[in-house]
Amino acid sequence: MFTGIVSDVGTIDAVARQGDLRVRVATAYPTHEIDLGASVACSGVCLTVVDKGPGWLDFDVSGETVSRTADDQWTAGRKLNLERALRLGDELGGHIVTGHVDGIGRVKLIEAIDGSHHVVIAAGPEIAPYVAPKGSITVDGVSLTVNAVDDTPEGVEFHLNIIPHTAAVTTFGALKPGQAVNLEIDVLARYLQRMEALRAKG
Repeated sequence: MFTGIVSDVGTIDAVARQGDLRVRVATAYPTHEIDLGASVACSGVCLTVVDKGPGWLDFDVSGETVSRTADDQWTAGRKLNLERALRLGDELGGHIVTGHVDGIGRVKLIEAIDGSHHVVIAAGPEIAPYVAPKGSITVDGVSLTVNAVDDTPEGVEFHLNIIPHTAAVTTFGALKPGQAVNLEIDVLARYLQRMEALRAKG
């Protein structure tokens, strides 16, 4: 379980094919404090630490995970938003995040406004029912508040405000139009939608 509050930006140092992908991520985390088997969110994807050393962590990324995450995410040189798993007693600064990607969005617009950035992300119909104004959504592992929602024939477009601090401490400082991003809907929205579907069945 995570909160969507990024605590480091790591860099993929190496990718090797060992059945699944073995991905080595350079990080500023004190890796001696991180156990093998621990969970780390990597741009919104919950992965298990399978090896480690000073300044790096290794993860195995399955073909299923690759197929469900953003284009070119698992390539050398790629920056990743990192968050260690929530521990009992930690502050819940964002919202409850599971590290399971529900869909891929694509950045449609980035517009500078008074030092912040207005960002519009387009997503498909599988995401549309779960996005609401003032609700929460996770984009590449970052907990964000949805400012506005526009329904489209292709699904949905939602508007975000990225403040300078968020841009500085995440990969969002390098976000570009057309870029694919990992999306995770709010876990409460997931259960509410399920309850509504069961109610509709009678």
